[in-house]
Amino acid sequence: MKLKKILTIAALSSMTVLSASAHAFFGSSDDAIRLGYLVKQPEEPWFQTEWSFAEQAAKQYDFELVKMAVPDGEKTLNAIDTLAASGAKGFVICTPDPKLGPAIMAKAKSYGLKVVTVDDQFLNAKGEPMTEVPLVMMAASEIGYQQGTELFKEMTKRGWDASTTGVMAITADELDTARRRVDGSIKALKEAGFPEGQIYRVPTKTNDIPGALDAANSLLVQYPDVKQWLIVGMNDNTVLGGVRATEGQGFAATSVIGIGINGVDAVNELAKSNPTGFYGSLLPSPDVNGFKSIESLYKWVTDDVEPEKFFEVTDVVLITRDNFRTELEKKGL
Repeated sequence: MKLKKILTIAALSSMTVLSASAHAFFGSSDDAIRLGYLVKQPEEPWFQTEWSFAEQAAKQYDFELVKMAVPDGEKTLNAIDTLAASGAKGFVICTPDPKLGPAIMAKAKSYGLKVVTVDDQFLNAKGEPMTEVPLVMMAASEIGYQQGTELFKEMTKRGWDASTTGVMAITADELDTARRRVDGSIKALKEAGFPEGQIYRVPTKTNDIPGALDAANSLLVQYPDVKQWLIVGMNDNTVLGGVRATEGQGFAATSVIGIGINGVDAVNELAKSNPTGFYGSLLPSPDVNGFKSIESLYKWVTDDVEPEKFFEVTDVVLITRDNFRTELEKKGL
């Protein structure tokens, strides 16, 4: 079997790059099955791992994988043009903006390209999920539920008094994945017996450390009698923002338990010599996402086997200071 090369495209920032990319495509063997894998943040370890396992699928099934960075809407649509010009049959995409869904699908359909989404679901013009487009993603509600379960477990282990403990739930309800994760976490805490009246939701403008820090600071001043905090958020950075806020307002690390989601953004925090209130993170499976999404696209193109409309990845592991290096290595991170 002839081994086909893996093609990588950086962000398409100019026509010069675009032309060079197209030339590289056209120089490939004409009989190759060519599939794209487009991600919004190729510099992130998460997407590097997805690409790595997509490459494994390309080698296993003997097709050409075209890796492309699509950090914004313009580059996304240009990338689809380039893929079509290269003779690609379809692509997997983690869109930079879910609201680009209709434009992406219109462009793809005009070229006859098949599309599988990964990590983030497309939204239509009304802001509703485009459930007709196959999607591979983490099971948001279930992973959130596990986040809440692990928080309650660690709180119980430390012997905290629930009556003096609050839950800081940093929310972004306009994002479906964020809402489902936080709702799942709160559900787990309530079912475990945590007082519902001591669960405080606060919206963040951005799902990063600065945005979450501002949101958390506004919440902390409202509840000066809370002695210990459990911190919930949609990802590592929102939880880290909450942790930074508690530090700034004088809470000891031993009085805070934050558990993030994603793992890859928590490495520096978990590697610190002095433990902080950031206890750990739920590490999902970018390896499964990367392989499964492109494999399903390949079978759709070659065998006309349409992918499941919604494939949920539920495999997560809690990483802490004690095990994070080992667990990240297992995932190829």
